Amino acid sequence: MGNDEWASTATAELWRLYDEVTAVLSRRMIAEKAKLEERLRRIEGTSGTPNEERARRPYPPVLPKYQNPKNPSETWSGRGKQPRWLKAQLRAGKKLNDLLINRSSIHKRRRTG
Repeated sequence: MGNDEWASTATAELWRLYDEVTAVLSRRMIAEKAKLEERLRRIEGTSGTPNEERARRPYPPVLPKYQNPKNPSETWSGRGKQPRWLKAQLRAGKKLNDLLINRSSIHKRRRTG
């Protein structure tokens, strides 16, 4: 249809066409979305629902590497965010090497045990 034909078409007819076009577009978008989601599931290797969480990979336990000299029950493995007690010790002038846990006594106990 040319511009002249659209201009002379009745408003009611234009609204009817608009409703038809939006309905067709909506159906096509839903079908395309379903197709893309299925493709994504195949790529990811999952066939479950999109909200289903995968089980985390089991990680071995990590022994603590640093210990708070003021409170020996506070330890840190050296992974993740630094705990507050460690930041306070570093601000006070200590070095990470000063806070290392002495492993020589642990190794001796393991060998004899």
